[in-house]
Amino acid sequence: MVESKLKKNAITLQNELNWFRKILDVRSGLNNRTEKRFGSVRDVAPPELKSGESPYADFILNHRFGFDERFVLLLSLIPHIKPELLDIFLKVNENTGRHYTEFGGRRPGQHSAFLPTGETAFFILSGNDLSERFALMKLFGPDHHFSTERILWLEGADKGDPQLSGVLRPSKEVLDLATAGEYSKPVFSADFPARLLETSMEWDDLVLPRPVLAQIGQLETWISHRQKVMKQWGMEKYLTPGYRALFYGKPGTGKTLTAALLGKKTGRDVFRIDLSQMVSKYIGETEKNLSALFDRAENRDWILFFDEADSLFGSRTATRDAHDRYANQQVSYLLQQIEQYNGLIILATNLKGNIDPAFMRRFQAVVHFPLPDENQRLELWNGALSRGAVLQEGVDLKSIAESYKISGGSIMNAVQYAMLCTIEAGSEVIGQQHLLEGIKREFSKDRRTI
Repeated sequence: MVESKLKKNAITLQNELNWFRKILDVRSGLNNRTEKRFGSVRDVAPPELKSGESPYADFILNHRFGFDERFVLLLSLIPHIKPELLDIFLKVNENTGRHYTEFGGRRPGQHSAFLPTGETAFFILSGNDLSERFALMKLFGPDHHFSTERILWLEGADKGDPQLSGVLRPSKEVLDLATAGEYSKPVFSADFPARLLETSMEWDDLVLPRPVLAQIGQLETWISHRQKVMKQWGMEKYLTPGYRALFYGKPGTGKTLTAALLGKKTGRDVFRIDLSQMVSKYIGETEKNLSALFDRAENRDWILFFDEADSLFGSRTATRDAHDRYANQQVSYLLQQIEQYNGLIILATNLKGNIDPAFMRRFQAVVHFPLPDENQRLELWNGALSRGAVLQEGVDLKSIAESYKISGGSIMNAVQYAMLCTIEAGSEVIGQQHLLEGIKREFSKDRRTI
């Protein structure tokens, strides 16, 4: 299947590159006044694309890109797929001994190839026609698909430099689509400080009170039907684009599992971001990390799960020094990004009281994950020990559930401990003593005793 996508993309892109070559020939001829067939580069008809022809063709068709968008996107990809096509722009002006200014482009570091800039695109498409050049500026405006969907942008223009001196930079997702035939899932790195959150458990494994399940059901409904609410029912101009939920409760009560299951049930990727790890002591680094994250997530329909949210949204004190001012800047920046994100964002904390009350109005849903009651604990014990485990005669799970008030996560830890002890003892039968020892270990984490 992947090989088929690669072959289909290769055929589509080869046709696109042939089109690109023709456009370069026509631009050269127009500049030299030797072109007889075409009066404009836009007279060079692009290859016909059909739905289902290839992933790249579908991407172009789905976005309804016109001639200019299609060309600029292709130009941004060429350094990654066929850089030698741009060698013509390395030509030196014989009169000045310098590269042609109108070609734009950059050659950073040890990279000898030509990297096209906005100026390169404008030169090829508009030549010396100022009216056409001005009309092309919309391609890099904030309301264009390139910007709103983070498809490509101009990167690297120094402060005060012309905007078009920035290098044409396609997003990692678009580059993957063009070269691999499909979007790749990002991996944790400095540029993407989040990890894909997955679970082998199913929705029926989630043991929570009915009111909590009802609240979570509303999140699922929003994920599945937001387009109906926003588009069909006309709420787009009244509501912020995304949905924000606060999950709070003691560790092990199901906050992370619920986020993973929401993604699994709705077919969305869930990425977990530990804010306590992301917040940087170095000025500007936190905003940089968050910006990289949201840039990648934009319009991908991901669920973003921010763990340890109180590390950034804790109750604020009066601004006394530069450190306090900077902390407030970090909070303001994250709030801005959260409110602009058009997907589901979940912030998790162990204690609701740790979140500044001023932030609470930002959440459409506030979900409390309580410790399980006696019946729920029994359901969790039975569920954890029903997968092939053999219990020693006399093990009383009902009594254990009644006697020990612990979270679902702690129950799973205690079961794992008991299983390991059973294996070490050379047995296949799990005894009550090992289960109680596992519970004791969990209690000790909170400095409690049985």
